[in-house]
Amino acid sequence: MDVLADVLAVSGVRGTLGSRIDAGADWGWWAPRTRDAAFHAVTAGTAWLAVPGHEAVELMPGDVVLLPRGVAHAIASDPVALARTDEGTYDGFERTGVGTTRMGRGPTRTQIVCAHYSHDPVVTTQVLETLPDVVHLRAHDGGPGLQDTVRLLGRELADPQLAGTVVLDRLVDILLIQLLRVWLADSPAPRDGCWLRVLRDPVIGAAVARIHDDPSHPWTTGMLAAEVSVSRATLARRFPELVGETPAAYLTRWRMDLAARRLRDTDDPIDTVAEGVGYASVPAFSRAFSRARGQAPGRFRTTSRAA
Repeated sequence: MDVLADVLAVSGVRGTLGSRIDAGADWGWWAPRTRDAAFHAVTAGTAWLAVPGHEAVELMPGDVVLLPRGVAHAIASDPVALARTDEGTYDGFERTGVGTTRMGRGPTRTQIVCAHYSHDPVVTTQVLETLPDVVHLRAHDGGPGLQDTVRLLGRELADPQLAGTVVLDRLVDILLIQLLRVWLADSPAPRDGCWLRVLRDPVIGAAVARIHDDPSHPWTTGMLAAEVSVSRATLARRFPELVGETPAAYLTRWRMDLAARRLRDTDDPIDTVAEGVGYASVPAFSRAFSRARGQAPGRFRTTSRAA
């Protein structure tokens, strides 16, 4: 089981191209905080990025930046312009075409592709929320796959073709996968409680994969330990260190995520949903779901669809 692919699919992470910035000289842009993750790829020229609480950085051609929690940030042409860019600042902002924004004075010096990533709000197991506030990959650290996709994105924007929006959105999705691959391979060990740590640990990663392979199975810590060839005590100690919760708690949370999506998106009877996530009786499933979501399954189905 590819756990990352499974979680991205269930959590409904989807990328959408926002705009291409064509910038000249002396410009600044403030991006307010959003619910979605923000993404910027510099396809030509340079720019400066500032995120409150972090040191400002210069973005070079081929650099990509992911702001997983959509924190407010400023982008500008140079440190002087960056210093005066704050909430409400849009220096030289002008829409010049579908999906294109012109900023600054004079000929275009810098081009930046901006996108965002949304996720399904009913799913609690998320990938992006476990990342740092700022993930910045330099062009020389991104690897050929990431850079090839950034260049392809730039070419597609420069020469629009049939079904261009579909191609662009798919490329944005691919960029996220490639960014996560590079970050996992090259970054320091993720912090405690970061879900992505499991992908770098052969033992705990294998245990999580077993859960995702068959979430309806009545897994216990002992059963999972036997599956990955470690002692029960070892798994019971290491699993919370990396995942942030016990195997039983993770199993329940993942089951509730699967059930929540199925309740909202299908008309399957509640007993069918319960059986599909490993509960032999509707009352047992209803108690577990109500504890996790604060609503009985039937009520959740109604309110989530209305939302």
